[in-house]
This record gives sequence, C-alpha cells and structure tokens, in this order.
Amino acid sequence: MIKSFIVDSTFNEMRFNRFLRNKIGKIPQSLIEKNLRAGKIKLNKKKVKSSIKVKTNDKVDFFNFDYKEIIIQKKIKFEPSDKIIKSNEDLIIDNNDDFIVLNKSAGISVQGGTKSKKNLVDIFAKSEIFEGTKPFSVHRLDKDTSGVFIMAKNRETAQLLTSLFRLRKVHKTYLAVCHGELEKNSGEWNTDLLRFDNGKRIIENAKTIFKVIDKNYNSSLVEMKPITGRKHQLRKQLFNIGHSIYGDQKYKSNNSFKGINKNLMLHSYQIRFMINNKKYTYKALLPDYFKKLLATKRLDFSNLK
Repeated sequence: MIKSFIVDSTFNEMRFNRFLRNKIGKIPQSLIEKNLRAGKIKLNKKKVKSSIKVKTNDKVDFFNFDYKEIIIQKKIKFEPSDKIIKSNEDLIIDNNDDFIVLNKSAGISVQGGTKSKKNLVDIFAKSEIFEGTKPFSVHRLDKDTSGVFIMAKNRETAQLLTSLFRLRKVHKTYLAVCHGELEKNSGEWNTDLLRFDNGKRIIENAKTIFKVIDKNYNSSLVEMKPITGRKHQLRKQLFNIGHSIYGDQKYKSNNSFKGINKNLMLHSYQIRFMINNKKYTYKALLPDYFKKLLATKRLDFSNLK
C-alpha cells in the first residue's frame, strides 16, 4: 500500500524528518531512519537522509508504512470566565481580518497542556473576535515572557505567518534587564547551546545581535535581536556570559540577588514583517513592573526607538 504527500510551500526548506512528523505524528527518529534505509519512505522516488530539506512540490511516498501515534494524555481545555476573556481582549494592539496582535502578559501560556491551565488559545477560542473560526498559534513566547504576540484567525494566514517565522523573515526585538554590567556595548553572540530531548543531548547554534541601551555597575538594559529561534535562547546566552536576567529562576547566576523581583525581566518589544509588499510593525509597551525595576536600578530607557 502506497500513501503519498505533495510538499506545499508551508514546508519549503524544512528538514525531511520534521516534515514527516508534521504529516504523520511524533515518529521516533530511530523509526524514521530505519524506514528510510529500508526504502519504505522515499522523496521523489529516491532514498534520502532524514536531514535533507524538502522543497515545494516534492513528492513523499510511504510504502507499507503504518504508524499510529500513541497519545498518553489528552490536553484539557481551559474554560475562561468572561472577565478573563475581556482582560485579554483589552491587551490587543491590532485586530484585522487575518490575525490579532496583543501585548501578552507574563505568567500566561500560549497553549494548554495535559493539566488544565490558563492559556491564550483557549481564552480567545471563547472570544467573539474568533467567532466562526479559531485562534492559531504561529510562534512561541515563553510563559513568563511578556510582549508582542500574534495569533492567526484562519489556517491560510497561520501557514503564511508560520513560514515567515521559520524562514527568519520576521524580525523580533527583545528587551531584558540583567545582572551586572556588560563589558561590550554591542555585538553578536554566536554560540552553541545545549538542550536535551527525551534524554538525548542536542547542541544547536544560536545567533543574537545585541546592544546595551544603558548600564551601570550592577545592572544592564539590553536590546536583543535573535537571528535563530532556539528554545530559551536569550535567557541561556545571557546566563552563559554571567549576566542572567532578573527574575529568571531557571537560568540564574550564583550571585543573583534573591527576592528582588518575581517577574522575568524579558519583554518582546517589537515585531516587524512584510506581507504582499506591505510592512507591519508592532510594539508592546513595557509592563509597569519592568519600568519600576528600571527606575530602581537607575537605567534610562528614554532612547528606545
């Protein structure tokens, strides 16, 4: 039995193993490799490696390949109150036919999990703004990170925006207040970051352009523009150079002051992208707690563009 897929533009330049997981489910890497070697999965009628990148209109064939994803736990939907829905609607920066942009609060997840918890997707699914459709998450923002966040209103826009993020055509600017005085005022961090996936050690290259907005002997306000999109990239890179972000409980230096701030001082300040030759630029105002710490640390942010 042969089952075939044609690669659409949404997945152009995606690694073959990632494409397979998007189409079939969370296939173990070992199973992918085994079936590629056996010729049960072919790209354009050829045996290929899992690392090859697929292109638009490529044909993928599965020969006698039967894989059923085992779902251990079902995600529980969060049921928001009218008050919660309204409070999040008040954070919207832009609302058009295709997507919304909001200034996400810290402490709220983008999507739900196996335990019922407050998240933006379930909240806006109940909002009148998404009546007749549903919210589509097109990028990531950590639970404790505040700032600019986009949700699509239809699948077509979701695929388009997801592609823009993946192809690095969405330009993001973050602000962070970190411990200590950074030695360099600007530059690029080009480092290898370590993470673990199901116990497997994975090293990924991460690039970020940074500029110090203001600093003194014990604190720095840093502007960061990530080129790559690794998990916890900015938090890890600042931690690795000995300047962890205030409020970061996961990546914190030994000399970090305890109890000075409960919030993570990382804010998604601006997002820029282009669709059909139209430029979109969105900025999210700094939270009050962020501005309060800047004042406490005597850091000047009046020169922010």
